Amino acid sequence: MLRDQVVLVTENGEPTGLAEKLAAHEQGLLHLAFSVMIYRETPHGREYLLQQRAMGKYHSGGLWTNTCCSHPMQGESFEAAAKRRLNEELGIVAPLSFEMGESFCYRAELDNNLTEHELDQIIVCQVDDVTLVPNPDEVMDWRWWPQQEMSAAMGNKPEQFTAWFHEVVDKIEVQLAA
Repeated sequence: MLRDQVVLVTENGEPTGLAEKLAAHEQGLLHLAFSVMIYRETPHGREYLLQQRAMGKYHSGGLWTNTCCSHPMQGESFEAAAKRRLNEELGIVAPLSFEMGESFCYRAELDNNLTEHELDQIIVCQVDDVTLVPNPDEVMDWRWWPQQEMSAAMGNKPEQFTAWFHEVVDKIEVQLAA
């Protein structure tokens, strides 16, 4: 099934084939991914919509992360994949306007003897508000995190966030400051 496959790539993003998702993470194979961050500007400053991954996820269960992260299917655009996964994970169906950021390559050793080795496309989306109906198989909690509070939590308790989250936030902060 296409949903259980990831697109293998070079560090330049050239596709090299497909692999079963779990096998790619067991073997640390470089594959395409994306990280979506929904944010809003409030009178008190910027807030980011974060999710806490469900405990039953195949890795990083119980950790806080960006709004949505996943893998595009073969032939699927990042925008289409982001819309699909936002709906599947958080029940978000509202029309959203995405802004593509930079992509970056990272490798991280995870729980369950898995390795995340991804060419990760940053996608940001500004909203005034959004309606969510989280899927409990994907998300155990969610909240709007004020930027300063999130930064403090990342410094004080970095272990409560996913391995890729810090770099995603760094890239997004640079993108939004431009």
